[in-house]
Amino acid sequence: MKHLTFKNNDQMPILGLGTWKSEPGEVYEAVRTAIKIGFRHIDCAAIYANEDEIGKAFQDAFKDGDVKREELWVTSKLWNSSHLADDVRPALQKTLKDLQLDYLDLYLMHWPLAYKPGVGFAQTPDGFLTPEEAPITETWKAMESCAEAGLTKHIGVSNYNITKLKEIQGIASIAPEMNQVELHPFLPQQRLVDYCQANDIHLTAYSPFGSPDRNNKKESDPNLFQTPEVVSIAQAHDVTPAQVLIGFAVKRGIAVIPKSVNANRLEQNFKASEVELSDSDMESLASLPTYRYIDGTFFTFEGSPYRLSDLWEDA
Repeated sequence: MKHLTFKNNDQMPILGLGTWKSEPGEVYEAVRTAIKIGFRHIDCAAIYANEDEIGKAFQDAFKDGDVKREELWVTSKLWNSSHLADDVRPALQKTLKDLQLDYLDLYLMHWPLAYKPGVGFAQTPDGFLTPEEAPITETWKAMESCAEAGLTKHIGVSNYNITKLKEIQGIASIAPEMNQVELHPFLPQQRLVDYCQANDIHLTAYSPFGSPDRNNKKESDPNLFQTPEVVSIAQAHDVTPAQVLIGFAVKRGIAVIPKSVNANRLEQNFKASEVELSDSDMESLASLPTYRYIDGTFFTFEGSPYRLSDLWEDA
């Protein structure tokens, strides 16, 4: 398994298990199975509403000797409703309680926008806090205090464009070490990748398969698994299209967190970290039309204080 090395020489496995959309009753078995297969990187978030079940899976895995805590890399994320400075540490402490852990390996600001405390998902403009009411720089300072207190070893962000990264870098005592964003052959985000890699910010690719089970799926969404270039490369390497999509991130030195609750697919996903795509394979995949699956419009409806330009780079 390849790893990404952090500034203090901590190493994060480049392949992890994503837990977004893993339903209660399924995620426990998925995490237990993944750990037994060999996964040592588990990606979580408070908003996924399954961290308590994941915590039980961790404790049972520790108790049964499947893995030691220090062998496991656990990431979680601060939800938008906890961006006020005084709310950041309690949110992290709640995550730690649910996950039954003493510390996280990595804690991320999930989005560069804020809801009012207690709002799960803003349906109307009055569910938001404006950028002036909850500046991301103040939230970041609270994230730094969590790292300094030993509640998390590393801190970073998710869904941040270059402008927002620069805003945080300009005030940071602890620079962000990770940016988790949508990345796949339809959305290679080369400009953002170049910026992050030049600034010692690791990247994690979410939705490497295009999140075909997400709630806001469109009938017009292109299917990554059926894309001719992906299928052709899979056949040439005698692997699955999913393994090609995972290999696309790994080849670029980017962590990737495919989600599955199916034991056979978990096995296939784990083996994908060893798929070796050629330069010509990568060129073929990088030449595909651009398409963003997680488009962010659920944050930018009429009356919202945020715009898509607050979120995305040009792909």
